[in-house]
Formats: sequence, structure tokens, C-alpha cells
Amino acid sequence: MKIKILKSFSIKLADQVEYIAKDKPEAARKFKVDILKAISGIAELPYGNKKSIYFEDSTIRDLTFKGYTIVYR
Repeated sequence: MKIKILKSFSIKLADQVEYIAKDKPEAARKFKVDILKAISGIAELPYGNKKSIYFEDSTIRDLTFKGYTIVYR
């Protein structure tokens, strides 16, 4: 399985990292590394996360990471 990160996700992630960095730059860097590591784990077990609560399609899943929801197909 190949993971494709959309530009819209990259922009939102950059915004969130920038917001966290205002108070804790090191925590922002760790957050970014950890979330990208969690996303890369999807390739090994794509159906390991729960079915999305936002869509009726069973192939769309939600990865919950530190209170954030990443929706993927």
C-alpha cells in the first residue's frame, strides 16, 4: 500500500505545528514526527483503525492521534 499525503493535509499540519511551536518548539517538532510515524503505520495495517464516523463508506477510516482525527481511504 502506498500512502499519499494531500496538500491540504500538509498545510493543516504545518499550521498546527506552527501554533504549537509558539509555546513549545520542541513539542511541535515531536508532534510532527510522531504524527507522520503514525500515518506511515497505516500502510502495514490499513483496516486497523475504526470505520470513519464522517462517512458511510467502510473503506474510509479514522486514525485518532492525540485528539486529532486523520481521515483516510
